[in-house]
Amino acid sequence: MRAFIVKSYGKKEKLHLIELPEPMVKENEVLVQIHSAGVNLLDSLIKNGDFKLFLPYKPPFVNGHDLAGVVTKVGSNVGRFKIGDEVYSRVGDHRIGTFAEYIAVNEGDLALKPKNLTMDESRFHSFGWLNRVAGIG
Repeated sequence: MRAFIVKSYGKKEKLHLIELPEPMVKENEVLVQIHSAGVNLLDSLIKNGDFKLFLPYKPPFVNGHDLAGVVTKVGSNVGRFKIGDEVYSRVGDHRIGTFAEYIAVNEGDLALKPKNLTMDESRFHSFGWLNRVAGIG
């Protein structure tokens, strides 16, 4: 699969397009083919190295928190999703990687995409929804 990686921290650091193996799915995870990925301030701050003291990603890594896509595989313990489901997510801080074609996501970090929203609209709303729940939006 193709993915954009951060090779090293820095404000002037550019993302690099590379080929990576498709992620393996653990028993409580879902493999999502990403149709829409958001870029938000958190992603920029991580790339710059501003959060590396408490979110210590070791370069190279795939950045990105927000996604909308389609389930392509499910782990053996997954009960809420099936292949073909349209989903969206703001993945957990230690499971980032939405700047790629695929990502393995914990079942608890996903929601079914509302049918009345496009992939782009639902991906956009995942971060906004999280902010509202946290009381900061």
